[in-house]
Amino acid sequence: MASLRDLGLSEYEERTYRALLRTGPTTAKDLSRASEVPMGRIYDVLNSLEQHDLVRSQAASRPKKYVAVEPDAALDRLLDAKKRELAERAEQYESVVDELSTELESAEPVEGEFWTAAVGAEETTDLLLERIAAAERRMVVVAGGPTVGFDLGSIGEQVTEQLEAALDRGVEIRVLLSPAVVDELPRSVGRRYTAELADHDGFAVRTAEGVDGTFNLFDGVETCIEVPHPLSEDEPFAMIDLKDPEFAADVKAQFEPRWEEAEPLRFG
Repeated sequence: MASLRDLGLSEYEERTYRALLRTGPTTAKDLSRASEVPMGRIYDVLNSLEQHDLVRSQAASRPKKYVAVEPDAALDRLLDAKKRELAERAEQYESVVDELSTELESAEPVEGEFWTAAVGAEETTDLLLERIAAAERRMVVVAGGPTVGFDLGSIGEQVTEQLEAALDRGVEIRVLLSPAVVDELPRSVGRRYTAELADHDGFAVRTAEGVDGTFNLFDGVETCIEVPHPLSEDEPFAMIDLKDPEFAADVKAQFEPRWEEAEPLRFG
């Protein structure tokens, strides 16, 4: 059940405001009884409500009387205050993130081999997007079969956005596709890649026979390999993320001659 406390009031403040709506203009003493807020606290509570512009007082009367602001106006003021508070918190969090980003990026990277795996479509997509966002210099995409990177729906849009962001920060991206993948690509995918990525100098797409497997190579040190689903040829099952410069170098060495022999692809 909704409560004024959800908008920032204390229990005593809510009880006092609700009591004022029932009683109409009244004194602090009568309001203390009506709201069951102790007399020793009622003036502090009323002062706080006045600061929130939820209560007006009639100082000329003796004893002083108080009246509640209309509910619509009171709720609007509480909501505006909450929005300002949230905006200030968001700015604080952004400042913290900026400071931590600088601090963490200045730390020395941990050397050595490391691997992890994501299982399931959602986890696989999250891992791919994360690694694209982390790319700094070069990225290779090889698709010999189904790949989340060329998904038609929202996943494909997310991947495209991350690829475009990578290109904007200077990452070179090369995409090598098998003819089978090219034949299965809907025209809308081609239009999206043509409109959003092809104009970047660092983006190139080629096709070649004999391209097997689906993987991504990042900065020459990290390899993400998609594992096909054992019961469905149309979707990936998992993704293995392997950070191993030696393995990545072997993969790149096998990729380069295939890339040189491949034909440039024109989406149309």
